[in-house]
Amino acid sequence: MTSRIQETTPYAESCKAPLKPIALRRTPELDGDAPEDKRKEIALYFTNTFDTYTRLFECLADDSGFYQKSIPLRHPLIFYLGHTATFFVNKLLLAKLLPERIDPHMESVFAVGVDEMSWDDLNEDHYEWPNVSAVMDYRADVRSTVLNLIESLPLNLPITWEGAWWPIIMGIEHERIHLETSSVLIRQHDLKKVRPQPEWAPIQETGEAPRNELITVPAGEIHIGKPYDDAYYGWDNEYGEHRNRVEEFKASQYLVSNQEFLEFIEAGGYELDRHWSDEGLSWLQYTRAKHPTFWRWRNGWVLRLMTEEVDMPWDWPVEVNYLEAEAFCGWKREQTGRPIRMPTEDEWYRLCSVAGVEEVGNNPANANLHLDHGASSCPVTRHRHGKWFDVVGNVWQWTETPTYPFDHFRVHPLYDDFTTPTFDGQHNLIKGGSWASCGNEARLAARYAFRRHFFQHAGFRYIASDAKVVQPNAYYESNKLLTEYAEFHFGDTAFGVENFPKAIADLALEAMQGKPTGKALDIGCACGRSSFELARQFEVVEGVDFSANFIRLGVEMADQGSIRYSLVEEAELVSYHTRSLQALGLENHAGKVSFHQGDACNLKPLFTGYDLVLAANLIDRLYRPKYFLNHIHNRINDGGLLVIASPYTWLEEHTPREEWVGGFKKDGENYTTLDGLKDHLSSHFRLVGKPRKVPFVIRETEHMHQHTLSEVTIWERLPRV
Repeated sequence: MTSRIQETTPYAESCKAPLKPIALRRTPELDGDAPEDKRKEIALYFTNTFDTYTRLFECLADDSGFYQKSIPLRHPLIFYLGHTATFFVNKLLLAKLLPERIDPHMESVFAVGVDEMSWDDLNEDHYEWPNVSAVMDYRADVRSTVLNLIESLPLNLPITWEGAWWPIIMGIEHERIHLETSSVLIRQHDLKKVRPQPEWAPIQETGEAPRNELITVPAGEIHIGKPYDDAYYGWDNEYGEHRNRVEEFKASQYLVSNQEFLEFIEAGGYELDRHWSDEGLSWLQYTRAKHPTFWRWRNGWVLRLMTEEVDMPWDWPVEVNYLEAEAFCGWKREQTGRPIRMPTEDEWYRLCSVAGVEEVGNNPANANLHLDHGASSCPVTRHRHGKWFDVVGNVWQWTETPTYPFDHFRVHPLYDDFTTPTFDGQHNLIKGGSWASCGNEARLAARYAFRRHFFQHAGFRYIASDAKVVQPNAYYESNKLLTEYAEFHFGDTAFGVENFPKAIADLALEAMQGKPTGKALDIGCACGRSSFELARQFEVVEGVDFSANFIRLGVEMADQGSIRYSLVEEAELVSYHTRSLQALGLENHAGKVSFHQGDACNLKPLFTGYDLVLAANLIDRLYRPKYFLNHIHNRINDGGLLVIASPYTWLEEHTPREEWVGGFKKDGENYTTLDGLKDHLSSHFRLVGKPRKVPFVIRETEHMHQHTLSEVTIWERLPRV
């Protein structure tokens, strides 16, 4: 496919053209009164982003660099090459803007990334990555498809959160995020696997490091959070409202430089336990770190940049994780006798206000942002903001604030797991952006958070303040659908009807008597109650659901042993609830359960070898139930069971009419879903016993409940011939 929208450098030519300095376009305003001009602007923003991201991977010396991991806790770079293109397809399919997938295999393998959960929790045993040329071809197909959509989709301004164009902008901004995070992985890669590129040349300027001083930031009010009709794209956690009064504090004039951090190292900072938190000590003992991760000793200190090592630029900002920055502040407190720490998010916004920092315009930024000045940090003395330097830009700045939702926060239905998985008190906000931050990342409203042991292009500045750091209030899940399902899975029974996820799991376990109970799959697991119940007997239980929000609740219950949520009682009146595995007698089984986001109609190959597959209230919500039924036998061991429960509520809003398994006339006669199940499953299964009806009740409010019957059928996998 081709597009009539003209580009400055067509894609096919750009891959062959000589490398030029990067010129990244700014994130566009989403309002205006000239739709066709806006269409062209978005097309150029898309191609500028997509092509720059593709060229980033030319920093790898050869194809082997795509498959060797940069660090153990992340996927290899081949994943990130394919992931951003897959993201476009998956979101556009969800928004019903694409009629079908471009490549189901690619869109399964590259669908879900990795958040660093612990030091050693990523298992790559089951991944078979495509070759580089195939992924490049796939990217080209996605590029053409998105450009044609941009050209043809009706456009009315403004582009809103609910509008059809939102997922297009979402895909572009998502790729801008990965432009930066992939540059970090390239920087962490084996130096032999990368090569310098003129387009990604570092800044050359360096000099003597300044002596840092603390400068007073007067007390004042902050009012942050975007309205939902803001003119610029935002991620869900940017919206809402937060007000606070910030007490006076003193902020370091400069970011902490390599020179200033060297004093901490030479004072034995990495050897003195008293400067480190418990979490920091655990990380330190595991990694045995003695210095920042990008420092190297070559008969003198050198600094690893993206594709090369250079003599240590002592006046550049040090790049460390939160735990190292926290330890430095502890050492600084001891040295100065002052209450030194990192700023909170509110204090950072107050500093921005006092320093007179404004949004980045279309001219080169007065900050090391947006790749405007080069592909590296620069001296901490280069970009002045009021009395301070680098209030924004150069490197991200760690804060003391774990990410949390503003008042009136809500998730976007097309990306329900962008922020909500990080509301766990373990992901701290970084502010201000780095030299590689562009698009939405470079705006003051941006709120990105990472685990405290994570490495980004991130450093810190310190403050002196007697004000106590107040952590955000505990988060109670309030999304109506989520809370209804949380109550359905873990809450009270209603009208004497047994808890449905437990009842279905009990039926499955009863049917498994005398059979192996090694491994079970709970497909369409929602919040996971059945998964935990199956773990009473199974050695391994894997819960898979399409909704990241549902999975998040299951993971939270497994990790923390409890979940919190609010329930609607009447109109705006709510009640608050905490449910625990201990109260359900399941606390000893959580270690056998894992949860995964996945598509039942496009499951990854690693989900196989099961003695039981439970599909409860799933098939009549799938977009390709026939495909699911025709292929699920491949994932079940001989003699294993498939348990299907469904109320057979076929609706075209969930399942295309031609995909219905039953519930219609066929050859003039009634054709039930049970008839359809027999037709689709009988080649590989035999029906065990008779179908049975199992009731369930879903609570909507105190005075409104849904009562439904689900038909349960049990199918035994026939021996393979």
